[in-house]
Amino acid sequence: MKRWIGVLAVGVVAAAVLWHYKLDLLVKLAVLRQPHIEAYHPVNWVQGPQSPPVVLPGQTRPPNIVFILADDMGYNDITFNGGGVAGGVVPTPNINAIGSGGVDFTNGYAGNATCAPSRAAIMTGRYPTRFGFEFTPTPVNFSRMVGTFKSPNSLHPPHFAADKAKGMPDVDSEAVPSSEITIAELLKGRGYHTIHLGKWHLGGIKGSRPEDQGFDESLGFIAGASLYLPVKDPNVENSRQSFDPIDKFLWASLPWSVQYNGSKPFHPNAYMTDYLTDNAIAGIKANRNRPFFMYLAYNGIHTPLQATKADYDALPQIKDHRLRVYGAMVRNLDRNVGRVLAELKAQGLDDNTIVIFTSDNGGANYIGLPDINRPYRGWKASFFEGGVHVPFFMRWPAQLPAGSRYNNPVAHIDIFATAAAAAGAKPPTDRVIDGVDLAPYAEGKVQGRPHQNLFWRSGDYRMAIAGDWKLQTLDQLHKTWLYNLATDPTEKQDLSTSQPAKVAELKALMAAQDKQFVAPKWPSLLSGEIPIDHPLGVKDQPTDEYIYWAN
Repeated sequence: MKRWIGVLAVGVVAAAVLWHYKLDLLVKLAVLRQPHIEAYHPVNWVQGPQSPPVVLPGQTRPPNIVFILADDMGYNDITFNGGGVAGGVVPTPNINAIGSGGVDFTNGYAGNATCAPSRAAIMTGRYPTRFGFEFTPTPVNFSRMVGTFKSPNSLHPPHFAADKAKGMPDVDSEAVPSSEITIAELLKGRGYHTIHLGKWHLGGIKGSRPEDQGFDESLGFIAGASLYLPVKDPNVENSRQSFDPIDKFLWASLPWSVQYNGSKPFHPNAYMTDYLTDNAIAGIKANRNRPFFMYLAYNGIHTPLQATKADYDALPQIKDHRLRVYGAMVRNLDRNVGRVLAELKAQGLDDNTIVIFTSDNGGANYIGLPDINRPYRGWKASFFEGGVHVPFFMRWPAQLPAGSRYNNPVAHIDIFATAAAAAGAKPPTDRVIDGVDLAPYAEGKVQGRPHQNLFWRSGDYRMAIAGDWKLQTLDQLHKTWLYNLATDPTEKQDLSTSQPAKVAELKALMAAQDKQFVAPKWPSLLSGEIPIDHPLGVKDQPTDEYIYWAN
């Protein structure tokens, strides 16, 4: 017996060595493929008129629209609802001010449980499954690496579809089709100057980049993540998650760079969140005398976890290093949101500017922090509430009542129609627009629900909300979950067994909606376990609830 235990131990050690060796090889290859990055140089933003437009009696200037999108922010990362990082140690007064100064959509839902399909829903006002943008664009080597190795904490190994990898397009070609009409294109047609800042992740080939999809000016990065500062910068605090193979890949493969309207990559001159805000302020100043739409897509607080030393040092009461870095990133993001709001006020634009704040999806399990989505179960890459129930605020002092709450479900698809209506732009009539204008509902002018039903799909994993009922189905595990969100918003009591008629009703709705969707433009290569009630880094137990996420 002892002999076999020894053999097993040697095998485990050998597998771990091989795992780390292959990881190291893959990340070294990623480093070799990085493009040359030029030195920092300032961006000269296109200047608008020197004086405000003449507004005739009875007319009003169209509102500016500033849409701020956080990346992987958990529902419990802000203090608006009494929570916050480390039990509220990291206040978020500036993000909170958008909700308290306008409308808190208490049941706001992300377009998807991962970033890129959510962004596609936001930009088009349509379910991304209508045009084949079902899975997040991911490099093949990344999928191979994550899908080949089993975490020592996991009872359920990932699956890599090697047979599909040969026919995969380049990751830059995994894009929103150029035939889709973005909110930037629609607003540009109404005379708005359109600006994109930060993360894109909707395609990198000609025709799919932000400057091709309606943005007059774009400053940021096309890929799904970026370094915030160089790894060895004296002003940075890093947190690496040794239990997460994704993390190791990101540290080695991500550059610290941006592009302006497709220029060669160049280095920023500050921590990325600060840098994007500096340029957002410059863009506001340049466009103070004409209507503008600004899509400010921060990569904060997506991994890799990097904080400025100043923000880290401001939180000595948080003893856990990883949580302290994470809290410092939230602190930095909130401060920068405040800087944007302050600049709108300084330029006299505060009253007639719509500011929308949300996150692309819920907080991620792979950072290993257990409380970021409380009180909800689940994580990014799951359709449990923790993955898709996100902060969703809209502030427009000239029109929307301050301090109001709207409780019916709304979704990212509604941002397109809401912005279009405010700008006086007519949505296209040659295609289905799934979103609706939320302003009349927030003002109380329209009663009832904006949506009777809402739908999500990622491979064989589906979700529907119909009235107060929420159904999830996962074919791979032959699983069905049914919850009544009116009485059980945190999904503690699965009613799928006791309510077979309701399950059948929602499955029929899903099936009918599926007929309107199209096949994915590219396949999913990776299917991985997401435990619902604990983060990565905690050992699975046989009784744990989990799903498999296709990406």
